[in-house]
Amino acid sequence: MIYDWLADLTLLVHLGFIGFVAAGGLLVLRWRRLAWLHLPAAIWGVAIEVGGWICPLTPLENHWRRKAGQAGYEGGFIEHYLTAAIYPEGLTRTAQWLIALGVLAINLAVYAVVWRRRAARTGSA
Repeated sequence: MIYDWLADLTLLVHLGFIGFVAAGGLLVLRWRRLAWLHLPAAIWGVAIEVGGWICPLTPLENHWRRKAGQAGYEGGFIEHYLTAAIYPEGLTRTAQWLIALGVLAINLAVYAVVWRRRAARTGSA
């Protein structure tokens, strides 16, 4: 039972991390110091997608699932949980690149706003 709970907790942490990577820049608009956490997370998220790597949280979740007597899964978190909803035919390298570019574009736009606000406040360009 504890392993089920640990697997589900890892899943929720993973989902939260993905949400933070994708949209955490919006939180930075309100709390600028959060950028110190968000920037490394966003860089890591983009690197995982562009590199085609598996996030370390995926094998951890699979470990807990196997310990709970459940089957783990192949591939990454996005492939297993989100692919069916987002990409019915499967996650391709092109799709991974598009996800990475989308995350990068959103965050660059948000950080441009943060930068402009900071520059306007300090009177520098």
